[in-house]
Amino acid sequence: MEFQIEKGIEILHNTPNVVKALLSNLSEDWIKMNEGEHTWSPFQIVGHFIHTEKAHWISRVRIILAGDEEVSFKLFSGLNQFLNSEGKSISELMAEFTELRNENIRELKSYNINSNNLLFKATHPEFGKVTLKQVLSAWIAHDLNHTKQIARVMASQYKPEMGPWEKYIKIK
Repeated sequence: MEFQIEKGIEILHNTPNVVKALLSNLSEDWIKMNEGEHTWSPFQIVGHFIHTEKAHWISRVRIILAGDEEVSFKLFSGLNQFLNSEGKSISELMAEFTELRNENIRELKSYNINSNNLLFKATHPEFGKVTLKQVLSAWIAHDLNHTKQIARVMASQYKPEMGPWEKYIKIK
């Protein structure tokens, strides 16, 4: 699919609602379980969404739209993303994610981005020059990827109990 900002915003808008639907009214077992060492639980994934809303996606859009290709994004640091979630409930995290996302979508729409803007660039510390279209596409794919991850983590909890259905129910 060729990138269209309106279609991308549809996904960005829906992600908090989809994640909330997956995680609302569930016990801690569903929310806090992961797939093993060095993997994330749904709770941690929501914390990650919040961290990237605050520290990455919209700030990268701002940098690119400022028009200086030589300005570099901050390197992604995930150190604080889990600390900021400590002591909060999944409902609190979802409310924070939804609020941040709505603010970021409002800001994104306020730029009235056109096809020329999508070609503006800035410098990523790892990838070098990247366009606004690439950043926005990555933001959307990031949402879908982590939403899929939440479903996979949850499905994997019953994988050992499925018996012969494991042949047909692929959890990847």
